[in-house]
Amino acid sequence: MAASLTSQDVARLLSEPSAETRAELADKLAAELSGSELTTAEAAVAKDIVRILARDIEAKVRASVAEGLRHSRNLPHDVALKLAEDIDQIAMPLLADSLVLTDDDLAAIVRQGSAAKQEAIAGRANLSETVSDALITHAEAPAVARLMANDSAAIAESSMTRAVTRFAGSDVVKEAMVLRPSLPPAIAERLVTLVSREWQAQLVNRHALSPAAAADIVLASREQAILHLSMGASDEGLHDMVAQMHRNRRLTPTLMLRALCSGDIAFFEAAMAAVGDVPLANAQLLIHDPSRHGLVALYRKAALPERLLGTVQAAVEVLDETGFDGNPRDLERFRARVISRVLTTVEALDAADADYLIDKLGDVLMPAGDAAAAG
Repeated sequence: MAASLTSQDVARLLSEPSAETRAELADKLAAELSGSELTTAEAAVAKDIVRILARDIEAKVRASVAEGLRHSRNLPHDVALKLAEDIDQIAMPLLADSLVLTDDDLAAIVRQGSAAKQEAIAGRANLSETVSDALITHAEAPAVARLMANDSAAIAESSMTRAVTRFAGSDVVKEAMVLRPSLPPAIAERLVTLVSREWQAQLVNRHALSPAAAADIVLASREQAILHLSMGASDEGLHDMVAQMHRNRRLTPTLMLRALCSGDIAFFEAAMAAVGDVPLANAQLLIHDPSRHGLVALYRKAALPERLLGTVQAAVEVLDETGFDGNPRDLERFRARVISRVLTTVEALDAADADYLIDKLGDVLMPAGDAAAAG
């Protein structure tokens, strides 16, 4: 061994009244026990001494043991559990890192422990569904938010459902859920109604929402931009939004079609440029080519579904012929005109897309006062 445990060390440990001395010996012992050079007999002696140190009246000594052995697989389970149940200052290193603690140990500490202990456990690598569920059930928002931010944590869908219900009013938890690498579709759909428009956009970019939910979010976020465009303003932020959606594979043909049929030609142009891998200016010229040959060529270059091509062509024609009139509720009337013409002129419209547009037509035709009351 590099620094063998000697009989003098043991005698000093048992007789020295100074806490500092015992803490120094605890550090030395932890280093030895964490290594692989102890014989079986030496390891047994070391573990016995660790048990003595773990009962030391001085927190400084117990803290030295906990810190020094936080990563050691040689730490006796009974000692690990005793230190994990100690005061926060001592328990935290083991709760954060010790692999000696079992899922049952951790779940019990979550149920009975302090908020600080719960947060330490929430940040552990590779948390099991059992421990994650205990945190969601018993811990408060800061610990659950840390759990949701822990990409390596396994979280069952039933636990996710409980989290959405229990923390519906906690932005910090909901936002951490949105930022997870993946969410079950049902959870993402529930979060749509509980987060701000900014975070709804994150949901569209990161997770698999239903076509209707994704289209609703995008169209709602684009309303002001469409109005500004009708008055000759630039569409700042559209390029970045579409580029991010394309990178995350959220720029679906259904979403593009529904945006187009709802009057958002700028979004459709930017999306076609992205999926067709051509400059925006080129895409605009191709899309609005009166012969429609350019639109067909770009559509096929983008490898979009052939069954939707006729609908896209008809919708572009409607948009090219329909404009804003500048009167109150202009956007609503514009969308109503576009949707009505698409529904009446496109025979091959998919049933799901038709149902979606009929719903949107009902929304935009609702009188302003009724819409406010419904909201």
